[in-house]
Amino acid sequence: MDFLELFEKRKSVRKFREKTIDKTVFKKLIESINSAPSAGNLQAYEIVAVKEKATKEKLAEAAWGQEFIAQAPLVLVFFANPARSSRKYGERGANLYCIQDATIAAVYAQLAAAALGLASVWVGAFEEEDVKKILKAPEQLRPVAIIPIGYAAENPDRHERRKQSDLVSREHF
Repeated sequence: MDFLELFEKRKSVRKFREKTIDKTVFKKLIESINSAPSAGNLQAYEIVAVKEKATKEKLAEAAWGQEFIAQAPLVLVFFANPARSSRKYGERGANLYCIQDATIAAVYAQLAAAALGLASVWVGAFEEEDVKKILKAPEQLRPVAIIPIGYAAENPDRHERRKQSDLVSREHF
């Protein structure tokens, strides 16, 4: 598949089949995430992979009742690690770069999932402290995104996007 075709293929899917993700596919997914760029190559993020049904149900509850989280065979939770980034970049690293690192890694997860024949959806609406408690995350970590991943049980229509002319406010070239 052509890289640009991948953007067309990737959609936000909220219904997943009850099919386990093979260990080989999981490994490829993690390898792809690990190739994501990061500020100063610090990789200031952590990932928790969740397969246990009870934990996924708690995450769905913490995400304001988004039940599809519990239906996905795999849920990746991306945490920003401010301490890792602040060592080199100080306050800007702690308040911005680590969040960007975690976000980029999460996007790589979604693109890799699509390339591997999987579906995903970005979940950003959740109670941070609840997610941290459920996953027993260290206090300094900050959850940035929950990405349910699995085999699609739906093929949603594409959402209308902004006009390209609305995306760029100024051109300087």
